[in-house]
Amino acid sequence: MANYVMRRALLDAVRVPVGARASSELSKVGNREWVGFGFNGQPNYVDSAAFPLPAVRFRPDTPDIKVLREKEKGDWRKLTLEEKKALYRASFCQTFAEFQAPTGEWKAVVGWGLALASVSVWIYLGMKIFVYGALPESLSDENQKAQLRRMLDLKVNPVDGLASKWDYENNRWK
Repeated sequence: MANYVMRRALLDAVRVPVGARASSELSKVGNREWVGFGFNGQPNYVDSAAFPLPAVRFRPDTPDIKVLREKEKGDWRKLTLEEKKALYRASFCQTFAEFQAPTGEWKAVVGWGLALASVSVWIYLGMKIFVYGALPESLSDENQKAQLRRMLDLKVNPVDGLASKWDYENNRWK
């Protein structure tokens, strides 16, 4: 069924009159053979594991390739390894191993991320040194203790807050 659908889509794509097709589509194909539907029905070539069969062959047909294509219609055991490789490279740009191999792009991403983090640290240090003033006195330990003692003396929020957790008879936390 899938083979029938593929053939039907290919025939429908090829049957469109030449005048109805955009000239850019036809210029993309050139003298390369249109062999399948591809990933969107357009005559384009993409190496992708999701769509392993591109719509057009990678290279245009040359006399050498035409001879090999005629020879491949026969027994494949009569083809040499070099001829098989030449046929493959005429149809595809890269092998699966080649286009799925790691590119090392992660190194650039990590490098730029570290550079951005470094710039952020330098901006923070510059702001801390040149822009921000000293911390207020109310943030020192002795001033915070005095403020806490004052809140306890004023019995701030005695029901469920700070004063409710202080034992006023023994002068310590409950």
